[in-house]
Amino acid sequence: MEISFMTQNVAMPPIDAEAFEGWIEEVARRHGKRVGALTYVLCDDEYILATNRQFLSHDYYTDIITFDYSNSHRIAGDIVISLDTVRSNAEQLGVDYNTELLRVLVHGVLHLCGINDKGPGEREIMEQHENEALTIAPSNILE
Repeated sequence: MEISFMTQNVAMPPIDAEAFEGWIEEVARRHGKRVGALTYVLCDDEYILATNRQFLSHDYYTDIITFDYSNSHRIAGDIVISLDTVRSNAEQLGVDYNTELLRVLVHGVLHLCGINDKGPGEREIMEQHENEALTIAPSNILE
């Protein structure tokens, strides 16, 4: 298992790597998967917009883009997250920023585990899995 973080135009949040890796490993295990190489790119809105345009031909801001390199049993991928959008979503939803950040961090992993959120009824299924993952998140991941 190799989880790494990069930043583009933002400061790195205070993530406890050991606690985070254990959490992600457990989430993947509960979905019958093992964790391979995951790279998180934490960025600002302009970087994720450029990524969205370049790789997906989408001309809009988003909170997360997941690039899946998984095989049948081991998840792997690049997960690009706009901390600007995470912050604005937290404000709009009236939730704590750290909680929203954890939700988005695990959202990408859930995509890699095979959970989708674009089709009919899929968003609710994704939210259920996000909520379940948040209940097992160690309290010291973000300090």
